[in-house]
Amino acid sequence: MRDERAYASVVALFAAGLDLALIVAGFGLLSLATNTEVVADPAVGTLVGPAMTGAAVVALLLALIGIGTRVPADRQRIAPGTALLVGLVCYLVFVVAGAVAGIAGDPSQSLRALLFAAGQFGSWYAVLVGIVSFVVTLLYQLVLVGRFSQRGRPRWPWERDGDE
Repeated sequence: MRDERAYASVVALFAAGLDLALIVAGFGLLSLATNTEVVADPAVGTLVGPAMTGAAVVALLLALIGIGTRVPADRQRIAPGTALLVGLVCYLVFVVAGAVAGIAGDPSQSLRALLFAAGQFGSWYAVLVGIVSFVVTLLYQLVLVGRFSQRGRPRWPWERDGDE
């Protein structure tokens, strides 16, 4: 049981790294395609974008560790509903982190930060964060299900148990 939890946690760390890489790449492609900036209002601060992305990735990491360590290995399944919920949570965390980071950066401009966050709800960048988090969660579940149902090293179809 302990090895399964450690494995799930390590895979969750790699999945969070994949999530971050896909989000950054997606932001770049989306920015080029739409000729827009991720943070449309430069007055909210330069660290708001990285704070939003970091908060969404941390939310995904915590959700994946929770999925991988709380569900026993024999009950691991690919659950699109859970993945959709994780994607939605990451979307919301991305938007709320924008408001929090904007207010923390300049408390006198709280209204500007809240309006910026409200504008992010309809932003393609926030939607991209949710979609990428959904896909990464599905891939994470697929890796866990494949590993835990396999029980040992991969075998070719012609190998038998007594060949070792």
